[in-house]
Amino acid sequence: MYPIVTITGPRQSGKTTLSRMLLPEWNYVSLEDPEIREFCLSDCKGFLKNYSEHTIIDEAQRVPALFSYLQTHIDIAGKKGMYILTGSQNLNMMESISQSLAGRTSILKLLPFSYEEQKNADILPQTIEEQIFTGGYPRIFDSHIPPEQFYRDYINLYVERDVRQLKNIGNLEAFTRFIKLCAGRIGQLLNIQNLADDCGIGATTAKSWLSILETSFIIYFVKPDYRNYTKRLVKSPKLYFSDTGLACSLLEIQNAKQIQSHYLRGNLFENLVINRFRAKSFNKGKDPQMAFWRDKNGIEIDLIETVFSKDGRELPIAWEIKAGSTYSPDYFKNLKHWAILSKSSEEKCNVIYTGKEILKTQYGNLVPWEKLFIKT
Repeated sequence: MYPIVTITGPRQSGKTTLSRMLLPEWNYVSLEDPEIREFCLSDCKGFLKNYSEHTIIDEAQRVPALFSYLQTHIDIAGKKGMYILTGSQNLNMMESISQSLAGRTSILKLLPFSYEEQKNADILPQTIEEQIFTGGYPRIFDSHIPPEQFYRDYINLYVERDVRQLKNIGNLEAFTRFIKLCAGRIGQLLNIQNLADDCGIGATTAKSWLSILETSFIIYFVKPDYRNYTKRLVKSPKLYFSDTGLACSLLEIQNAKQIQSHYLRGNLFENLVINRFRAKSFNKGKDPQMAFWRDKNGIEIDLIETVFSKDGRELPIAWEIKAGSTYSPDYFKNLKHWAILSKSSEEKCNVIYTGKEILKTQYGNLVPWEKLFIKT
């Protein structure tokens, strides 16, 4: 539908591999190659004469000037489906696109392998703890790299290279400590001042570093639900990691068995579940319609998913996330409170747990993690 499709996402999530497998007959050029990058930097017009259409341009953000030349080139050509652009550093990519390619490209986000992708490829780890620990980065499965080694190298690469390119951070050791402190706050309300104090930096610096982590797809935030069922609502977002395997590495978890007794097991499972909702939306080319709900008394719903009726009305669906494997009536305690305030039926109230049975109760549905998104 557009002259350009832009694929962005975290480094090593498979953007290049996916593009080349889907379009094997297209030209492929990487601006990571020093010679190619130098050619493009010095002569963008000449570069586009050599790659006039049907080209995958990898790491396109490495030459920001290219985007203005692309705008002129595709406007003159007046065609659809001319280029695939890929890039890991979302900030540089998005700034260039907003300045030059607005309305000329569709933007798709590719995350590491989702639960469904791993299951369909028959590479899904057997236990939930192994799924959390392994994460979803393709190279772990393709090259059989132990997760603990992959993520240690990934963090070093990210800090040493990507962070330096995104922003001039003088104290890389403090930044690495900051990422680890973020991992210890998975699924918790964001308190920037507290995070800054623990890291020994200022609140302004903490905000900047959070923006860098979000920009490069390391973390993301889920915002509180805006629907005003009660005025006593929290306004801070909750923090999550795009990949639980990376979070485990930052938490210095050495193997999957450690997760069974880890103090953040419930938070890591919650992160795993919300990642699945997020991937479901991104894989449909849509932005996730996700929030959480929490009042000043601490009554909280982990996830509010917004779907739309045929006539365009918003329909909030509530999901509580529990790491337990056996049913407990307490699972629906907060959902009952939310249902009364929101005037929602029990059909809109759900609990995701690690058990095996789908159960319908008078307060809502109990849904096994493995059967999430399966229609019954």
